[in-house]
Amino acid sequence: MTLYDRFARPVTNLRISLTQDCNFRCFFCHREGQRFSAKNEMTPEEIERIVRIASRLGIRKVKLTGGEPTVREDIIEIVRRIKPYVIDLSMTTNGSKLKELARPLARAGLDRVNVSLHSLKPEVYKRITGVDMLDVVLEGIEEAVKYLSPVKLNMTVMRGLNEDEIWDMVEFAARTGTVLQLIELEAPREMTETAFFRKYFYPLKPVERELERKAVEIRERRMHRRRKYFIPTDYGIAEVEVVRAMHNTIFCANCTRLRVTSDGKFKTCLLRNDDLIDFLSAMRSGATDWELVEILKKAVIMREPYWR
Repeated sequence: MTLYDRFARPVTNLRISLTQDCNFRCFFCHREGQRFSAKNEMTPEEIERIVRIASRLGIRKVKLTGGEPTVREDIIEIVRRIKPYVIDLSMTTNGSKLKELARPLARAGLDRVNVSLHSLKPEVYKRITGVDMLDVVLEGIEEAVKYLSPVKLNMTVMRGLNEDEIWDMVEFAARTGTVLQLIELEAPREMTETAFFRKYFYPLKPVERELERKAVEIRERRMHRRRKYFIPTDYGIAEVEVVRAMHNTIFCANCTRLRVTSDGKFKTCLLRNDDLIDFLSAMRSGATDWELVEILKKAVIMREPYWR
């Protein structure tokens, strides 16, 4: 069974925020679309239950996010509990705890990981993240490559900060055996005219044209119709993806994910703030699985492309 929204888009992925807490202070963080800090976090048992229910409806891929998911002391238990219900379990992390957690996370059932790595220059990295931990993160990436596959590097490209590091990062990906994701700065419509957005937004369309010119092979991912470019470097072939979400109708037309906030609400889109559907209150009030299925179906029906 597969659920479809009103725009005939299948829903096959859950993106679950485990916490709003984070040990970094990235100045551009979108907090997975959660406007306010939430201390009412779901327990491992509650996370397992909603994943189990979703899996019955054809949702068999889960990405764990935050905040920073690895700051939860029960992260290994969470991974172990939900793995039996999914075919693809991944995590987005800042990498600060990967050196010690990569192996136990893999043993618990984590398949792959995305590590936020916005710069290879210590001073730029600290300016972006608010912490002086580049060396720790690089060690974590090295450890993750041993146990998780693929390891993807998320680089949000920002004007005046790190746009001059794109090709260095391509070489780094080839050298470490990781996949590079170049990501445009994202913002809702009302934010695109702000001084902040105009200052830091760096369009990736010209970069994508250059990648296309240099690539020895180009593939297209099903999700969001995102292209993968295979770029020759001195260290071998680098695999590079470009995430251009801003004003991208193709991106939205092919979205297959439903978001879950850390305080137990379905959220249909990162860029919307009027789309929250609470399921945790119902769960804690004794709702049956059938009642939770109906809440999930309601969230799916509410989904609509942000850019169209």
